[in-house]
Amino acid sequence: MEYAALIKELGRGPRGARDLNRAQAEALFGAMLDGRVPDMELGALLIALRVKGESVEEVAGFLAALQSRTAPLAAPLPAGQGPRTVLLPSFNGARKQANLMPLVARLLAREGVPVLVFGRHDFDSRVSPFELLDALGLPASDTLADAEQRLRDERLAVLPLQKLNPGLNALMALRPRLGVRNSAHSLAKLLDPFPAGRGVRVVAVTHPEYLDSMAAALPGLTAHGGRALLMRASEGEAYAHLRRKAHLIGFQDGQAAALHPADTADLDWPLSPACAPAENAALIQAMLDGREAVPPRIEEQVAALRFLATN
Repeated sequence: MEYAALIKELGRGPRGARDLNRAQAEALFGAMLDGRVPDMELGALLIALRVKGESVEEVAGFLAALQSRTAPLAAPLPAGQGPRTVLLPSFNGARKQANLMPLVARLLAREGVPVLVFGRHDFDSRVSPFELLDALGLPASDTLADAEQRLRDERLAVLPLQKLNPGLNALMALRPRLGVRNSAHSLAKLLDPFPAGRGVRVVAVTHPEYLDSMAAALPGLTAHGGRALLMRASEGEAYAHLRRKAHLIGFQDGQAAALHPADTADLDWPLSPACAPAENAALIQAMLDGREAVPPRIEEQVAALRFLATN
């Protein structure tokens, strides 16, 4: 593969750069995932793609390369015998407020909807979501088989990204060296290790421009029985912001539909600063036990995911 020629096409800035076709994108991202691109060329390509932005065709090609290299997981509930499994990616952690992503997972699991939390953590300035999950008695599985067993028995499992896709994990690990995120961070939110149609992708984005790019990609990804929820992230984590207007767009069989209430509006809801794992876990447990109120935006997100998992 002629990396210099690709860098020349991709590295001309947001106006002068040319998009790759799907086949080129699949071949390039496959080489990246396999560790076959030399370091200098890899860094140049990742920065060029970040500046240019990924096209719909590039995302489709990247995802094809990603899915073919992702370890498959057996669905805990076969088609026709129960809900799909909700996929909650976690790559950021808490910064200024309590991380309620595990609350979403626990609320769904106790209603019988399987949930797989997967991800990695790179931020020294944030509290690791995996430390929080440990504090809640939800340790990461060491093997794929253990995760499958937990999904069957407990309806909730946690997996490091390394277990699902080592190549993607390695690309995401470049963030501290490059100083910025790269295409792998967007693609990780689209990862689905389950048989076709048995997963519900949760695509939580922080920046408005990614709402548009993901909204363009998701109809194709859900065209054959797939399900996905596109939403605004809270501190980069896959739970709804407790104060902002709800933004929950569901994708079913290639069609998009708003799943938030028609009268959604900003709320004056308190944001807890309980970021430390023990404090954060205690707050979530209090909400699960009914000693603290579950925020309305979380209830709406759980309802949307339950709908997508069961319809």
